[in-house]
This record gives sequence, structure tokens and C-alpha cells, in this order.
Amino acid sequence: MKNMKRRNFLKIGGTILAASALPVSMVKVAFGKEKAKDFTFAYISDSHITHIKGNKFVRNWDRGLIRAVAETNLMDPKPDFVFYGGDIAQLGKAEEIDHGLEILSGLNAKTHYVMGEHDYYRDLGEYWQKQLGPDHYSFDHKGVHFVVLNSILTYEKWMHQKWESGMHRMKQMARLDNPDGQPFMVGDKQLKWLKDDLAVISHDTPVIVFSHSPLQKIHKGWNFWTEDAEKVQALLKPFDKVNVLYGHVHQIQTNQIGNISFNAAMATSWPWPYPATYKQTATYLPKLTVEMNRADPFFERDATGWQFIDMDTGRVDVSYVLPDNENRVVGYDSKAGHPVEKKQGKSQGEDMKRKPAQKHY
Repeated sequence: MKNMKRRNFLKIGGTILAASALPVSMVKVAFGKEKAKDFTFAYISDSHITHIKGNKFVRNWDRGLIRAVAETNLMDPKPDFVFYGGDIAQLGKAEEIDHGLEILSGLNAKTHYVMGEHDYYRDLGEYWQKQLGPDHYSFDHKGVHFVVLNSILTYEKWMHQKWESGMHRMKQMARLDNPDGQPFMVGDKQLKWLKDDLAVISHDTPVIVFSHSPLQKIHKGWNFWTEDAEKVQALLKPFDKVNVLYGHVHQIQTNQIGNISFNAAMATSWPWPYPATYKQTATYLPKLTVEMNRADPFFERDATGWQFIDMDTGRVDVSYVLPDNENRVVGYDSKAGHPVEKKQGKSQGEDMKRKPAQKHY
């Protein structure tokens, strides 16, 4: 990183991790000599706030989001804004969305939102949009074009069939390996909007795209998949520098497809296992997906941590600071033509073992 020393960032991140070990991403967008344009933004995703009854919620999930907000507010430098990557709620209930937004209202920076499937399928996003506005939009900030997509739509016929209730539809999409579920997609209407949006953007403008599901095809059974991903990629292909950030998968994933860098964010709720551990169906993982020692059922923060994403050249370097796992640094290798694991950092788990036992939520 040319204008922000990674060592200093990781020192800050490691200090906070010792107390909480939550996945908040700090993203620096740097322009080399044009230092006046440099800026940072933060990224939080997948809180899955779960309502029990009355004013009771599953404590670990809402505590995770509360701590993530607190840590974001402590970031130095202060981010220009925050992105929330989707799945505020677990079952799309108004109580869950409201509770999550009440916690997120504590952020001291402007927040942009991405819709997740758990926010959507109970009422097809009606309450989420009432609270937050459009589910796809774009804006420009200091020379970068930002695009937000709703990537968790599916076939209209399936969405609007006669259901027992909206909750029944929601639960179909919430299950893994459900033959009654459907693949995610961006959809023709939104693809046309994206084409029109990008038509007026110079191809040398850096583009950062936010989606909830990966805009690539990884594992269909778990919906780590976007059915029309290639169509989105084709619209992004003319640009020199494109980065896609997504949530949904609750794990470290990074990949390079042509000019497009892909990076997943970990969740504030729980980690998912990697599809490679699941042998019933074919898995199409990116060539570079960094697997960790996971998951420890007695440590609810296993496989969560800090991510530092360097987007200086359009080819990202990602540093991961992980509790009870080896730290990782992954970056683009110009000779190989794809990302590689550059080195392994000092284990945060080793540091924690030398400290007094910490209380986890």
C-alpha cells in the first residue's frame, strides 16, 4: 500500500481483535500520486438478526453487530462511508430489520445498503425498501463509480406462485440444498439498468460493484451462485479496474476473472463451512479460495476477523487477521495472472493464547 502502511493498520486491527474478533472490512482506494483522491470505506455484512419473541433476539447475532458498529466508529482514518452487505434479518421480519437498523444507526458515517435474500423473500423486499429505498443504485465518489446490485432475485413465476405464506417462501430460500429453492440472479430489468448506467462512465474509471451473492458461479446447491453472472461480467469487461465485493458466503473467498477482482466478506453472525467439504454435488470454487481451520462449534467467532483490501492498481491485495487461525495475505501475481497466497502472517490465535482468556459472545 503506497499511502497507508499495512503494518499500522494490522496493528490497530489486531488490538481490537483481541477483544472481539469481528469481521469489519476497511477498504482503501488509492490513486498513487494523486493522494488528494485517496479515501477509505468500511464494510459490514450478514448479521442475520433473529427475532425470538417480544423484544428478545438471538443474543450472539445482535451482539456481533453491536460490536462491529462500535469498531467501525473507532476506525482511523475515519471511513468516508460504510457499506452493509445484506442479510440484516434472518427471516425478513419487520422486527428483525428494525432491530438491525436501530443498531446500525449508531454508525457515525453515511451507510449504503445491499439487499440480501433473508431481507427479501418474506415480502419480496417491501419492508426493506420502505425503510431503506431502492435495491439497486449507483453513485460517484472521488473518481470511483460505485454500483449496488440486487443479485438475489429469481424467476418471477417461482416468486409469485401461490404460497401458503410469505414466510413459507422465505424458508424455501433460507435452506441449503433445497430442491424447491431457486438460483439467484440479477434479472433482465436490472441488467438493462446496469448497461445504461455504465454507458456514460469512462472505461478508465475504477468501478466497485456491491452484490450480496457472488457475481460468479461457485456452488449451486448452497446458492453461492448467480445464474446470470456472466452477463454482469460482460458489462464490466470494458473497464480497466473492476472490483466486486460480496457477502452471503460467510467465508474468505477471492478470485480473478479477467479484469474483475472478487472478494467476499465474512459475517458478523456465524461462519459457513467451505463447499469443498461437501461431496454430494460438484463444486466450482475459484482457484484461490483460502480455507481456514474451521469451524470450532465452541468458538462462535471462528472464521471471522479483519480484512484489509488494497485496491491501488485494480488488482487487490487482501490481508486477513483471524482469531485462532493463521493470518493470510493474498494478492494478484502478474506472472501467474491470478491471485496467489503471498505469505502467512503471525497467528492472531497465538497472540490470544498469551493474553488472559477473553469473553466471547
